[in-house]
Amino acid sequence: MTTTPDRPTTALPGRPPVVDLATWQAARNELLVREKAHTREGDALAAARRRLPMVEFDGTVGVVGPDGPVPFLDLFQGRDELVVYKHMWYDGAPHQGQCEGCTMTTWQLRDTVYLDARGVSFAVLTTGRWDEVAAFVEFMGYTQPWYSVRDLAEPVGGEMGYLTCFLRDGDRTFLTYSTTGRGNEPVAASFGLLDRTPYGRGEAWEDKPEGWPEGRHACWYWRSDADGNATWGPTSRPVPQWTRPGATPVETLGRHGPHH
Repeated sequence: MTTTPDRPTTALPGRPPVVDLATWQAARNELLVREKAHTREGDALAAARRRLPMVEFDGTVGVVGPDGPVPFLDLFQGRDELVVYKHMWYDGAPHQGQCEGCTMTTWQLRDTVYLDARGVSFAVLTTGRWDEVAAFVEFMGYTQPWYSVRDLAEPVGGEMGYLTCFLRDGDRTFLTYSTTGRGNEPVAASFGLLDRTPYGRGEAWEDKPEGWPEGRHACWYWRSDADGNATWGPTSRPVPQWTRPGATPVETLGRHGPHH
């Protein structure tokens, strides 16, 4: 039975109705049927991905890392499979002027030990000049391998903001899969968790019950000022950058403002 409790003055507008445990469990079980169907469809999509054809390309093409130019083949680290994230880059921008979406994605891929255990290597590629990239990687404290693919063509270089998979057969290399936009979301576990909370991501495009807090623009919480206030102002930066030692506000983002 649904009840309407007294609402404290600190409550956000719009809350789920309060019911007894049995009523909640019945509603939860009904939703679970749909969730399981969604999972099975996801399994079917994964099976279809495994059946995609692949494209062979020159794995000896050189990318630039901390030790200078190396062949793309080295990114496999002796393993047969490789996943890369192509990080967008804005030349000459300060650290906080780099892509907040790519920062969010890469921050959640700092530890890929289970990929390694499965025989899958991981690397981050970007079109930035290596000296700028190296400074950014050090500032962020990333430990995963980064490489510059500046001026290289697809599938090694090209457009950034993609999650891409490769396969190696000896010295032969193949492109097997690539996605972008919301296709990158499985990497960002925070999205999956937020989608399970009562207020979701807090974004305007979401389907919300009547009376729920009004949503804001997509990704509104990806940047903040030094006090943790979500903002896209001149003193903001991608949220994880505030965890770095010595992070301080900078009054300008240079010629690159926030990117959505």
